[in-house]
Amino acid sequence: MPTGVTVLTVDARGQRVGLTVATLISLSLEPPLVGVAISRQAAIHELVRQAGTCALSLLAADQREVADHFARGVPPIAMWHGVATRDGTNGAPLLEGALGWLECGVVDDLEAGSHTLFVLGVVRAEPGIDAAPLVRLGGGYRDVSA
Repeated sequence: MPTGVTVLTVDARGQRVGLTVATLISLSLEPPLVGVAISRQAAIHELVRQAGTCALSLLAADQREVADHFARGVPPIAMWHGVATRDGTNGAPLLEGALGWLECGVVDDLEAGSHTLFVLGVVRAEPGIDAAPLVRLGGGYRDVSA
C-alpha cells in the first residue's frame, strides 16, 4: 500500500533525534489527531514519551536523501550534519523543504506488537512547498508526480 514518508523529530531537554516513518495515519478531524507507530527498540521511542511533544515533516519527492538519512540510525553527533532545519514552536526541529509540518503533543500511547502507536494531538499545522510527495511502495520510493 503506498504511503507518504514523514520524519518524526523530537527535542527532549536538548537531545534532538529524528526518525523516518511511513506509518503516519489520520485518526480524527475533531479534535485533530494523527498516529505514528514506533518500534520500542528505536532510540526516539522513549524520547517522545519524555518530551511529550514532537514534530512531523511531510517529505517532498526530492527529499529521498533526507528520508534515507533519518532511516539509517545515524549517531546523534552526525544526525543533524548537513540537514537544514528550523525550530518549531515546541522546540522539535522542522525539516526545511517539506510539504508541510505538524507540531503535536502526545495524547496517548498504545502497545501494538513490537511497536507503540503514539496518538498525537495536532497543535499546529503549517503548509510548506507545493510539490509532489515522497511515497513509499513495495520497499522503495515511487515517483507519483506524473
